[in-house]
Amino acid sequence: MSNANLYAVLQGGFPKDRSKVALETPDLQYTWDDIDRATACMANLLASLDLPAGSRVAVQVEKSPEALLLYLATLRAGLVYLPLNTAYRESEIEYFLGNAEPAVVVCASKNLEWVRRAADKAGCAHVFTLDEDRSGSLLDAAGGLSQTFKTVPRKPDDLAAILYTSGTTGRSKGAMLSHGNLAANARVLNDYWGWRKDDVLLHMLPIFHVHGLFVASHGALLAGAKMIWLPKLDADLALRYLPQSTVMMGVPTYYVRLLSDPRFDRGVCARMRLFISGSAPLLAETFSDFQKRSGHAILERYGMSETVMLTSNPYDPKLGERLAGTVGRALPGVQVRVVDDAGIALAPGEIGNVQVRGPNVFSGYWRMPEKTREEFTDDGWFKTGDVGRWGGESAGRDVPADYLSIVGRSKDLIISGGYNVYPKEIETLIDDMPGVAESAVIGVPHADFGEAVVAVVVPKEGAALDAAAMQAELKARIANFKVPKRVHIIDQLPRNTMGKVQKNVLRETYQAL
Repeated sequence: MSNANLYAVLQGGFPKDRSKVALETPDLQYTWDDIDRATACMANLLASLDLPAGSRVAVQVEKSPEALLLYLATLRAGLVYLPLNTAYRESEIEYFLGNAEPAVVVCASKNLEWVRRAADKAGCAHVFTLDEDRSGSLLDAAGGLSQTFKTVPRKPDDLAAILYTSGTTGRSKGAMLSHGNLAANARVLNDYWGWRKDDVLLHMLPIFHVHGLFVASHGALLAGAKMIWLPKLDADLALRYLPQSTVMMGVPTYYVRLLSDPRFDRGVCARMRLFISGSAPLLAETFSDFQKRSGHAILERYGMSETVMLTSNPYDPKLGERLAGTVGRALPGVQVRVVDDAGIALAPGEIGNVQVRGPNVFSGYWRMPEKTREEFTDDGWFKTGDVGRWGGESAGRDVPADYLSIVGRSKDLIISGGYNVYPKEIETLIDDMPGVAESAVIGVPHADFGEAVVAVVVPKEGAALDAAAMQAELKARIANFKVPKRVHIIDQLPRNTMGKVQKNVLRETYQAL
């Protein structure tokens, strides 16, 4: 029986010629052979610690090639990888280490003092440092070890990674993803998005998140394709490397930033075959502007920490168009349904709860059996917490009945005077108004209505918006109960590191109004 360890699966896609460049930074190149040897050194270090089976390796470091190699080495050693957002501070790290009880913690040198305190509190004996300049105690300890390592056998259901959700409501939950979950999704995406060995991925995403660590990295590794590895979005570097690249993945902000640079044009994209967007909704205007400027229709897809990717607009034009405002069809092997609160499937155009199942869907939340039971239906479907619909209309076009559109999160649903208000519907109308860059619609407590609809709007540069005129325009177009009671105009919306608008922050800011 073949080894289901995800590293062994990914390694099966490496090119025969291991001397080819696998990973390139502005300063260094790493071959496929370098990847194999470096991960062997790190895996030997982890193996030398004589850790119990299933031990967790918690990692909070800046993005670097060595950080990716540490992830792969953790898989090779048969341990469980736990990536942590670099923005987390001491109290947050204390919670994660206390909850996950990792056997190993790897952090940036600058944070060692307080991370060690948190690690000691959690009973973690092994703390290493790793910095983006290839320094730190981890590399010092691993550097002299053997450059060969026999990848530890793993079964498909064995745990590979724990990803903590953002925890905007209540405690963060650790989603448990197996080697089989991650391998199944990587294989499907490799086929569906047409990955090739001669692809070059422009990688500018963080690697503490599904998008950058799993979707992007696994795609290139399984295809045996080169990655250009940049620490973050940098317009100058992006424009330098785009002419050498064929695939780019980003959050919507990346595409907005490229469009704001006059140097970005079709010539820069001459070799590109695919731009992919995710982690936050892509505005229809951005989709349209990008297509005009670059000649490329951005492919929008939908996934979660608990499931990796679930749906995608088509890559192959024979399978259909990429439509703005939709996240496309269910990926092969993945089942998606939209149901009412009683679990009854809804007709196309009707808005309801999005539920999913498939080989990519996680087994549950770390040490939260009750929460896990709550989040799965009796017949085994995962409740995503997202609200969506099949078909309907998007960006002024009819949408095929098998294309999914995400309307919002169920926790963002506003119930005003007993009526359901879906923020996305109103945001779409506001975003189409002249002078509007983007908007967010939230519900705030109201004595009469229970919740009042409030819009927070960002103007385009140089534009002057009139809140009363915007309300008047909305009154002419939608039911009165949906019209925002207040429109606040601000410079920018609060976002997390993946570009998602933090509506919980907006609700706190405007709740007294």
